[in-house]
Amino acid sequence: MLEPWLQELLNREDVGRLATSSSGQPHIVPVVFIGYDDRIFIPIDGKPKSGRKLKRVSNIESNPHVSLLLDCYDSDWAKLWWVRIDGHARVEASPSHVLKMLNSKYEQYKSTSVGSQCISIEPLKISRWSASPTWL
Repeated sequence: MLEPWLQELLNREDVGRLATSSSGQPHIVPVVFIGYDDRIFIPIDGKPKSGRKLKRVSNIESNPHVSLLLDCYDSDWAKLWWVRIDGHARVEASPSHVLKMLNSKYEQYKSTSVGSQCISIEPLKISRWSASPTWL
């Protein structure tokens, strides 16, 4: 199971940045997500694509090591924080309960298909920092 503070953060935050790599070349993209049980799920949604396989997908197929960064920037630097989740990822069919959770969390999926595949991340290491000692 994900730690309660992390599960709450994943429920609350709407966007993160997924970093993948292939042949030593980093690739980072903004993503939406949900946490369930012991994994984090990122949809490969039904928006029109260029027809090619997404770079993040081909990167994961050749190198499953990924990082997911959640962060908050504010002009009041006392409110700054970040959490980096390093883990192993794989592309898989989207479990039905994950599709329901994504539809519930993101209003946009009322007009855009969630898609039949997702990226699932098994967290291996979690790093975090906050300017406020009471937040994280």
